[in-house]
Amino acid sequence: MSVRLLPYVLILPVTLFLGLFFLYPFVLVAQQAFTTGGGFTLDNFRDVVGYWKFSISMTNTLLLAAAVVPVQLAMALLMATMVNRMKAGRDVVLYIWTIPLGISDLAAGIIWLAIFEQSGFLNSMLTGLGLVDQPVNLLSYQNPAIVFIAIALAEIWRATAIMLVILVAGIGLIPKEYYEAAEVFGASPWQRFLRVTLPLLRPSLQTALILRVVLAFEVFAVVAALGGTLYPVLMGEIYAYQFDLQNAGAASALALIVLAISIGFTLVILRVLRVPKGATT
Repeated sequence: MSVRLLPYVLILPVTLFLGLFFLYPFVLVAQQAFTTGGGFTLDNFRDVVGYWKFSISMTNTLLLAAAVVPVQLAMALLMATMVNRMKAGRDVVLYIWTIPLGISDLAAGIIWLAIFEQSGFLNSMLTGLGLVDQPVNLLSYQNPAIVFIAIALAEIWRATAIMLVILVAGIGLIPKEYYEAAEVFGASPWQRFLRVTLPLLRPSLQTALILRVVLAFEVFAVVAALGGTLYPVLMGEIYAYQFDLQNAGAASALALIVLAISIGFTLVILRVLRVPKGATT
């Protein structure tokens, strides 16, 4: 086999996989979104955007992402820094912190439902402490703020580990000599974090943020378990169009809108955290 052909042969399985399970379904979705019985049309997009729940679900999705992602980033940075400095028990702590990665979205939502529901742990604790006379229905239309907080807490607990794993790997690639040199010149731990860790961690931050923001716009099962129809989000509306209303064209159109939003935020993150040429981490 020619040496020139070897790279193409090696990437052929991945190319076939992406073509079969991504590009082909994407073409089908685009076809459903832009066509009807009469041919090419934008009616599906007009119907989706003009529906009264679109602006609500869009706002809710953006608010949830804005509340969750910064908290997860700060927590993941703190946890990754702590793990990197540990001398003993590092693997055990990292394993415990990443346990939520093995739990499905729906299971995570049900776990937190057991905390916030009327017969759940939180109500039992409040009743036991005498703070309330009887259990309160926290996850109701009368308490939209609590519904939002419950969903946000569940997402933070469930998905922070995704960013943590990426950042731990990134910090591990930073040469120790940089920290030693900064310490010799009298840099404090905070200065070493700002001047050494953050700049050299930029590629990992870029990857972690892109992945987490994209997943934030795809949140569905946790919201369905805790909020149901009380907190509509974009992915929930896609599900409703596809399976409840049997409107595949509208579901495809909304899916493409979510894709466009994700691509837009990805480009912003790539721009803000662009990696200098020659970066090694």
